[in-house]
Amino acid sequence: MHAVIHHTFGDPAAVLAVETVATPEPGPGEVRVRLLASPIHNHDLWTVRGTYGYKPELPARAGTEAVGVVDALGEGVSHLQVGQRVATGGTFGVWAEHFTAPAAGLLPVPDGLPDEVAAQLVAMPFSAISLIDFLDLHEGDWMVQNAANGAVGRLVAQLGAARGVHVLGLVRRSAAVDELASQGITDVVATDAPDWRERAAATIAGGRVVAGVDSVGGTAAGDVASLLSENATLAVFGAMSDPTLQIPSGDVIFKQLVVKGFWGSKVSRDMAGDKRAALMGEVVRHVVSGALTLPVSATYPLAEVAAAATASLEAGRIGKVLLRP
Repeated sequence: MHAVIHHTFGDPAAVLAVETVATPEPGPGEVRVRLLASPIHNHDLWTVRGTYGYKPELPARAGTEAVGVVDALGEGVSHLQVGQRVATGGTFGVWAEHFTAPAAGLLPVPDGLPDEVAAQLVAMPFSAISLIDFLDLHEGDWMVQNAANGAVGRLVAQLGAARGVHVLGLVRRSAAVDELASQGITDVVATDAPDWRERAAATIAGGRVVAGVDSVGGTAAGDVASLLSENATLAVFGAMSDPTLQIPSGDVIFKQLVVKGFWGSKVSRDMAGDKRAALMGEVVRHVVSGALTLPVSATYPLAEVAAAATASLEAGRIGKVLLRP
């Protein structure tokens, strides 16, 4: 079969290539899945660069989320069937024509859900709903997030609305405000406007901002902190621009802010199984109802993974870049 492999860490567009490898056989408790579609996430590209929290041994596969069809069962697997569509959000090495995965971690895909949607069903939506849960947000609360036009940012806004949580989004380009409005996401302020703080305050209108999410780093983290109320929590989700947080000490001291890191993989791993199932069920319901949207910007074959990785990093892109066999 064909699989995406890299022999060194570095720029994904330069180091990723398709090679011919042996088709895997599922072990006990595993199934083999024939790939239908897989999204490219930032953490996939960071892993290829060697800068993520997980660093695989080389040569390494790539990709972590996918939808596919079960085509072989390992010993002891009885709750899945050959021919059944399943999704995974945490199986390493899915950018291949076939991959194996623990059967217990696969999510059966509801009939009628397109492959393009099912391919994105787990990782980003579950991170978004876990983040809301992690911050203990309730109906009527306000939160603020930067990178509001990113995949998780859009999902947090939609999930927040479904739960009655008010979400103020910060973006770096004025054009992104209109882009999000076209998807029904309002309460967004562009920080390239000189009066953005006044616009943010007018949007919040005296409400209590109990939590913030920083996905950018640098001074952008301080922008989020400046809008938080006393005793609020700032969750650090990512560092798209700068790995160093620049947060004014006055905001931390006088507002008694709490700064926490959020790593979706660890939060999910430590979460009770019944809670994980309940949150995933909520995600699926919102996707089926249309309250949660998972757009696609482009689809590439595995053989064009370098071009796909480049496209995934384009500014202003709406929706995920997908890979297909």
